[in-house]
Amino acid sequence: MRVLSGIQPTGRFHWGNYFGAIRQYIDLQSDNEAYYFIANLHALTTVREADQLRQNTLDAVLDLLALGLDPDRATLFVQSDVPEVSELCWLLMSGTPMGLLERCVSYKDKIAKGLTANAGLFTYPVLQAADILIYDAEVVPVGLDQVQHVEVCRDIAQSFNHHFGETFVLPKPSVLEATAKVPGTDGEKMSKSYDNTIEIFEPLKPQRKKIMRITTDSRPMEDAKEPEGDHLFQLFACFADAAELAEMAAMYRRGGFGYGEVKKAIADASERYFEEPRAKREEFAAHPARVAEILADGASQARKKASEVLNRAKKACGVSG
Repeated sequence: MRVLSGIQPTGRFHWGNYFGAIRQYIDLQSDNEAYYFIANLHALTTVREADQLRQNTLDAVLDLLALGLDPDRATLFVQSDVPEVSELCWLLMSGTPMGLLERCVSYKDKIAKGLTANAGLFTYPVLQAADILIYDAEVVPVGLDQVQHVEVCRDIAQSFNHHFGETFVLPKPSVLEATAKVPGTDGEKMSKSYDNTIEIFEPLKPQRKKIMRITTDSRPMEDAKEPEGDHLFQLFACFADAAELAEMAAMYRRGGFGYGEVKKAIADASERYFEEPRAKREEFAAHPARVAEILADGASQARKKASEVLNRAKKACGVSG
């Protein structure tokens, strides 16, 4: 089964990114033909500094490799290194109804958050459709809030197939397994939008300080506390094994502890959890030629498939013989 996923390089990956999606993307490479790309063309709608975008793209590559993406089992590449995607996007754009794009929730949400309304942001779903269709992707792992994008992709593909004959594989969304909520430093869902993230690979000393400053309630130390629904307990659950989690739950229900103890446990557990990926990231960062080679190989593999699908689409709609 061919699986595809893209990740925008709009900032460093945080714990919420990892437990919400990246960990599951990595798992999918084991038994599938997996394509993973850094969506730098998409990021242009919000990142306006060239050097920042280049650095963000490199950081995203290093992070994914460190977290377990294996270039021997999955194709890793940068979106802009496959120019066929942009050409296919135009073929799809020429037949995409405005009304379909106007109904997309993500555009409305981003405008509501204060992002500038530009054509790239509005037509984002068409480029996303091109990303998916150009590799004959069968399955697209997404969060529940991203299912609409795959549905829009299917609508665009079906319209093209209706007008020009069967050309594109219709992808199916695979909703990522629900995981425990990953709270941010304010107790709300961890998100860059809320400025409450803890980055996976930020330096340990400032990371630990950030953890120790996580917002808590003012209940007395001696009070027993219910662990379920407590955001510190939820964070600890991301890193702890079953025995550690049971011990922490028992401590909550006994009472007589301070939240500082829990925060220290979170910091210790997270450092152990990401210790090996940190070392791997340093190793990859120290060998930029190897990283460049991985991306070049990935782009070459991706372009081979993309060219095949693009030529099929161009022939179907009459822009090539």
